[in-house]
Amino acid sequence: MENSENKVILTVATTGAWPTKNETPYVPLQPEEIANEVYECWKAGASVAHIHVRDNEDKASMSFEKFEKTVKLIREKCDIVINLTTSGGIGLMDEVRMKPFQELKPEIASYDCGSMNWQNTTVFENSPKFLEKLGLSMQEHNVKPEIEVFDAGMVYNALYYYKKGILKGPLHFQFVLGAAGGMTATVENLVYLKSLIPADATWGAIGIGKGHLPILYATLALGGNVRVGMEDNILYAKGQLAKSNVEFVERTKRTVAEMGKQIATPAEAREILGLKNC
Repeated sequence: MENSENKVILTVATTGAWPTKNETPYVPLQPEEIANEVYECWKAGASVAHIHVRDNEDKASMSFEKFEKTVKLIREKCDIVINLTTSGGIGLMDEVRMKPFQELKPEIASYDCGSMNWQNTTVFENSPKFLEKLGLSMQEHNVKPEIEVFDAGMVYNALYYYKKGILKGPLHFQFVLGAAGGMTATVENLVYLKSLIPADATWGAIGIGKGHLPILYATLALGGNVRVGMEDNILYAKGQLAKSNVEFVERTKRTVAEMGKQIATPAEAREILGLKNC
């Protein structure tokens, strides 16, 4: 479906799994920092918060306790839609990856629809067995999958699981362009990926690093939703660190307004995505 009334869902991904304080002192890594940053982004207009957490050494983690504290703090502050990652580390047991959404009941959780090589480093593994288990568990817990697509084959995986009943429609896709080992962040790739998904699907896109702005502009032109934040890009401009995720939200809000559209409120995002209010 196209966004109702020209509304654009704006997701902020404040933390991710890779940036550290060495790369940028401004990235929020612990629950209080993350919750405060999400709150400020919500005040600036963000619709959805995509949450990663870190362990006590600030390394990528699927620590349930860190998720629990972060989600609790965010929910105490605002009504932003919460989207939890299921991929906060490499080589983790399936149960560890699924427990946060099973226990904390966010409205959305990530569904990385296939495995891929992170170039020259490791394998990002999402086996068929795990994806079946993940899809069914999300249905059981009434959590909407955000189908993260790093390459075209992942769209076809999603359509296969949709046909099998592992995923339920209407589907929601997030195209992640520019990841090492995935499709590069070009407008041509974005247009191609959009052409593969069902007509009733909702979708958004991300350009990692220098691909951030070109993909954001193209996504808005094509009627999609957008994601910004330090998970994907720590630079506001070439050679200039963003001092807050709020800077990305505010720039996107200005861009959306210049295109004659509006950022969806959390309530409007829930309606667009068919979510139940928490």
